[in-house]
Formats: sequence, C-alpha cells, structure tokens
Amino acid sequence: MKAYNFIIKYRLIISVILILGGIYVNYAGSFWPAFPLYLIGAILVFSHFFFGPLRLIQEYMENGDLEGAEKVLNSIKFPNLLYKPIRSVYYTLKGNIAMSKQDFDSAETMMKKGLDLGMPMKEAEGASMLQMGMLAMQKGNTKQGESYIRQAIRKGLPDKENEAAAYLQMCSIMMNKREFRAAKDFFRKAKACKPTTPQIVSQIKEIEKYISRMPG
Repeated sequence: MKAYNFIIKYRLIISVILILGGIYVNYAGSFWPAFPLYLIGAILVFSHFFFGPLRLIQEYMENGDLEGAEKVLNSIKFPNLLYKPIRSVYYTLKGNIAMSKQDFDSAETMMKKGLDLGMPMKEAEGASMLQMGMLAMQKGNTKQGESYIRQAIRKGLPDKENEAAAYLQMCSIMMNKREFRAAKDFFRKAKACKPTTPQIVSQIKEIEKYISRMPG
C-alpha cells in the first residue's frame, strides 16, 4: 500500500525520468528497447492528470487531518482534466473542507459543481444533498434547505447517522412551520436510526423534552 501511494505521489516525476531514460536508450541504441520506458512513462502521465492523487486523501480523511487532505487537493492544478466521477468527488471534498472552515459560500459553490457532474453513488449524492440543505438552512433559506433535504432522503443516505441528521432537520423545519404531526413523524424516524454521534444524540434529547406536548 505504501509503495502504491508512493507511486501515486511521485508518478509525474517518475514518468519524466522514464521518458528521459527512453530518449537516452533510443539515442544510444534503437526505438524498441526504449518503447517500454516510453509506454510506462506515458501511462503514468495520463493517470496523473486523468485520475489525480485522490487515493492519497483517504488516509488523511480517516485520521481527520483536513489540512493534509487540502494539501493533496491543492496539488491538483488542472481539475477539469480529471475523469468526470473523480472530478465530482474532488469538488465535493473541496466543499467539505470549505464547510469545516465555515466558508459557506465557497462550500456551496463546490458542492453544486460536484452535484452537477453527478455523483458516482446515489448515497454519495444524497449526502451531498443533505450538506447543501444544511448550508441553505445556515444561510436562512429554509425553503431551499427543505427541498435539498427531502431530495437527500429520497436519494438515500450512506449511514444511519446521516439519516438521523436529515430527519432531525426536517423535524425542526416542520416545527417552525407548525406542522406538528409531520414533525413528530420525522422525530420518530430520527430516533429509530439509533444514532451515536454526540451532537445528534444531544439534539434528540433536547427535542424530546417538549415534542410530546405538541398538538397533532
């Protein structure tokens, strides 16, 4: 795995070395002995621009190292050359990092670019829709936020934590609209997910204090 990550990280440099080696072999001998060096070098150049170094981000994201992940993303100088599904992931990750910095305008722009390109999995699309909904809510656009969150629920979400977050957000929206029956229904769905994220568990406990007293 480390060797694979090393190749991904330095494949452009490796490709240049291989191609220069091919030129030397071609000059000193003939074309065919140099051909494998040319071919491998060309494949590495192609993969560098077409697939990018996103594989390197996984470890950073798993460790919660957003700064390291951002450095990898910033190393991609020509994102428009990336394979379309990978380009979508690139913009989504850029949006996630912008959200972590509370740069909501940039986050929204990047998320929209990712969604417009199409996500590789429906669950990933649902998660992006949910984030767009949260962004809209933070900016005070409740109508747009509700639309995005409903779409997220329809598309499907990657895990129970995201589902619970979506249902709780819908519960809050319905409470503000005084649609109490719908609010209770969304609250029950959120609890049924049995989330473990402290922030979501805290929200459930807080809402539970007074939701039973609501009419409907």
